[in-house]
Amino acid sequence: MVHTNEKPYVCDICGRAFSLSSTLKSHQRIHTNEKPFMCNICGRSFSVSGTLRKHQRVHTNEKPFVCDICGRAFSQNCNLRRHQRIYTNEKPFMCDLQSHQSVHTKEKPFVCGICGMSFSLSQHLQAHKKVHPKEKPYVCYICGEGFSLSCSLQSHQRTHINEKPFVCDICDKSFSMNSTLKRHKMVHTNEKPYVCDICGRAFSLSCHLKSHQRIHTNEKPFMCNICGRSFSMSGTLRKHQRVHTNEKPFVCDICGRAFSQSCNLRRHQRIHTNEKSFMCDICGRSFSMSGTLRRHQRVHTNEKPFVCDICGRAFSLNFNLQCHQRIHTNEKPCMCDICGRSFSLSGTLRKHRRVHTYEKPFVCDICGRGFSQSGNLQSHKRVHTNERPFMCDVVETCC
Repeated sequence: MVHTNEKPYVCDICGRAFSLSSTLKSHQRIHTNEKPFMCNICGRSFSVSGTLRKHQRVHTNEKPFVCDICGRAFSQNCNLRRHQRIYTNEKPFMCDLQSHQSVHTKEKPFVCGICGMSFSLSQHLQAHKKVHPKEKPYVCYICGEGFSLSCSLQSHQRTHINEKPFVCDICDKSFSMNSTLKRHKMVHTNEKPYVCDICGRAFSLSCHLKSHQRIHTNEKPFMCNICGRSFSMSGTLRKHQRVHTNEKPFVCDICGRAFSQSCNLRRHQRIHTNEKSFMCDICGRSFSMSGTLRRHQRVHTNEKPFVCDICGRAFSLNFNLQCHQRIHTNEKPCMCDICGRSFSLSGTLRKHRRVHTYEKPFVCDICGRGFSQSGNLQSHKRVHTNERPFMCDVVETCC
């Protein structure tokens, strides 16, 4: 059937055809969301056994695909093939100048007669023109929302049925749109074609480059209408506004704990799976997130890349820099909902609230006395140990 291109096995849901019945069965799991192959280390499930084998290399750090020229090893065969093009100078993706020469010339000859916006291709202009008419002929039969393009309606309807037909063949993650899948795949290939012309940092998406460049220009166009604080990214503003609304839309399906940010939920869920796949190559300590590993490694390198532009003090974490800058701005965004007192740090607010709640979580394991702050507990324990660490430098005796 490979030679004849015969595909007798057809999916009764989407109509896609396959030459092997086993391939059809694997495909149908996309529609049923069945994932029978589970990793015995972290508990993550996959719909295809081959994807499970690829995933397990994250834990074993197995890299069976070795370049016969330089000896570099890879966990995936496709990554090896991509790497080998460095030596063969193979460039299999050829530019078809006839179809997109305007990309190189930056010529945009097709102009919208309504708003004046220009396009390099006529089909892009035709699609754009549907934005202007008030009529939206493509209507969702579930919620009634209208769209000017049929493809936009199709993408929208997947939100109701939770259909995600575009599956990454590396990690098995699914997406509702093909364009989202293409962007996601850059995570695996580490392809970063968009480079900042100021600092040289590269990004996989052009929108990430634009957001990054605001660090250099200090542009913060997105302002909170409650406290007036400005941000360089709209997503950061939305996350910030949850501080005021106390909205926590991301809920753990295991213990029910809610979070204001999806990244915090993902980080929390690793407590249940105990997954720590990112290991420090200096001290061997493992972490559940790559970002946490990078921050940890600054302990060894003593790197402090985040510098205060007012006093010049440097920090290893951006969060610490932001907290420090409140000293200069006298910003105190964390307010006690009982007495109205404000603080610059959320941790200080939590300590303060214990004044109202009389909470004393720090308990002496010798006498059972409780304290509202860990520092007070440490001072108290010296009563039992008779420790006197503070020495008078005049008479050289313990005070």
